[in-house]
Amino acid sequence: MSLSAKRLQFLPLTLLFVLWTSANSLGAALEGEVTVAATDKDSGGAIAVRMHLKDARGRPVMPRGTIAWKDHFVFDGKILLSLRPGAYTFEIERGPEYRVRTGHFTIERGAEDSHVVQMERFVDMKREGWWCGDLHVHRPIRDIELLMRAEDLHIAPIITWWNQKNDWAEAELPESPLVPFDGNRFYHLMGGEDEREGGALMYFNLDRPLPIQDANHEYPSPLKFLEMAREHASAHVDIEKPFWWDMPTWVASGKIDSIGLANNHMCRSEVLGNEAWGKPRDAKFYPGTHGNGHWTQDIYYHLLNCGLRIPPSAGSASGVLPNPVGYNRVYVYCEGELTYDKWFEGLRAGRVVVTNGPMLRPRVNGELPGHVFTAAAGETIDLQATLNLSIREKVEYLEIVKNGRVEREVRLSEYKEAGGKLPKVSFAKSGWMLIRAVTNNQDTFRFASSGPYYIDIGQTPRISKTSAQFFFDWVYERARRIKIDDAEQREAVIKHHRNARDFWQALVERATAE
Repeated sequence: MSLSAKRLQFLPLTLLFVLWTSANSLGAALEGEVTVAATDKDSGGAIAVRMHLKDARGRPVMPRGTIAWKDHFVFDGKILLSLRPGAYTFEIERGPEYRVRTGHFTIERGAEDSHVVQMERFVDMKREGWWCGDLHVHRPIRDIELLMRAEDLHIAPIITWWNQKNDWAEAELPESPLVPFDGNRFYHLMGGEDEREGGALMYFNLDRPLPIQDANHEYPSPLKFLEMAREHASAHVDIEKPFWWDMPTWVASGKIDSIGLANNHMCRSEVLGNEAWGKPRDAKFYPGTHGNGHWTQDIYYHLLNCGLRIPPSAGSASGVLPNPVGYNRVYVYCEGELTYDKWFEGLRAGRVVVTNGPMLRPRVNGELPGHVFTAAAGETIDLQATLNLSIREKVEYLEIVKNGRVEREVRLSEYKEAGGKLPKVSFAKSGWMLIRAVTNNQDTFRFASSGPYYIDIGQTPRISKTSAQFFFDWVYERARRIKIDDAEQREAVIKHHRNARDFWQALVERATAE
């Protein structure tokens, strides 16, 4: 080939590059620039934050090169935004312990501008011993540290293996899957999720994935992998949502550590209005935006009414659902220095508050959630809750829930007048109680709940016949939905539902309360 021919070969590529460069330069000339810096109001230092930026038509704007998801992105202290001319609005957040900063600006062609946004912390939960985590994170490992900083999040097991995905299939397993950074933040590289016909189980603190990739919708039973996980002393198994069809069967196995009370159906700007492929609620009894949230809570209360002591947890499913990391979070009380193991120990003990909004720090007779109060038969226990409450969104009243029903509603004005004390609640028989706050937000279900407190009077536990029957009927309904043609496979799956049937039947027969 001659030299001139070679030159002709390269000419179109050269022309293309020139045209692309010119178009890029023209685009840049048509844009304006604004620098946004985020600082902590108290320290004056730069801090990582999350930003929701919208154009004049209300459409999310995702700047090039940012760590972005759905309608938001994060940045570490400062960001240069190149934007088309026009009006923009923004919200900047740093988790629920800082006030939301909102504002607007106008970009003109070729203009350069800058804004400093001071982020004001209105509560510091960790100073009072409460440390937050999110148990449902699907974001890339390379982005996790900035995401956690931007949300002021301290604990995050990352989902790296799932039914149709295993990040470790062609990668070497990490020598140490736990990664600490910033002195008091931790993420774990080996979180997993088994999500199939009966719902989703979350697996944490294993050293390798479970072999779930070849499982189909029903076979093998999720209980097979649950039993495998239980061979590891460090494993923590979480039911992702209470309304999953297999939930009563999983609970009956006795192998569950926690259950997602603040879950991914509760999103920052909306609620997923149905129960996906879980047990649907009756919309007549659970209507509207808050219906799914109240259905979720009532199912959990039925579990507690059966004498079961499973602590609530929280997860956001950022990376799948539109939530930011840490939108739904569980605060665990840890005495002294935070460690990853201590946090999970506190979660299993029920020393928890779950929230996607209000900041509760409860004590009942001076004790943390998860505490068991005891008395001899015939005695009565009087319990008084005291509460530190910080909010950035209106809450009309606080609720004391006793044995699944609202025992007392306390308006915030009453709470303030009483100096943070709630009315006393008396127990003459065994039972449980918790404290709940729901905001007035009508776009989503924004709430906070303490973990339950338990009351044992004498040797008789409280087991509600109505609640046990509720799950007994549920198991039968679930079993009728199983469609497996292979007889051997069907038997391997159905046996776990028979075991669950027997478990709930026994509780119906042992019931000590209606």
